[in-house]
Amino acid sequence: MISCSPANNKPILIGFSPDSTAIVFSDIDPAGLLQVRNTPGIDTVYSDVISVIPVSGESDSTATERTLAGKVRITDSTIVFNPSEPFIAGRSYRVISYLNAKFGSASMMLTGKLNSRVKPAQVILKR
Repeated sequence: MISCSPANNKPILIGFSPDSTAIVFSDIDPAGLLQVRNTPGIDTVYSDVISVIPVSGESDSTATERTLAGKVRITDSTIVFNPSEPFIAGRSYRVISYLNAKFGSASMMLTGKLNSRVKPAQVILKR
C-alpha cells in the first residue's frame, strides 16, 4: 500500500457507485490491493485504510466529524465501501484513503526530497 516505487504513478480514483449507495476505490496498486485483501478483519479495521466523514456545516445540523461505520468489500480490482447508514442526498462527505499513498518517487529518494509523512488521497464527494 505504501511505497517509494514508481510502479503505479496513477492516482487512486474515488467516487460514488452509480446508485450512490457506496463509495468505489479503483486504480489501486495491485500490491496494495493484495495487502488489503490479506488483512484479517478488514471490515473492522477499515478506518486504518479508508475514512469517510460527513462534512460539517451542511444544512443538516446532525453532521458531525465522526468516521462513518460500514463494510469494505474487495473485488478483483476495486474496493467498495458500503456505509452502515445510507448516504444522505445533498450532503458532502470527505473521503480519506491511504491506498496508493507514497512517500515519494525514486528520483525524490535519490535527491533527498522525500516527504517525511505519507500523504493520503482526499476528496469531497457530494451525494
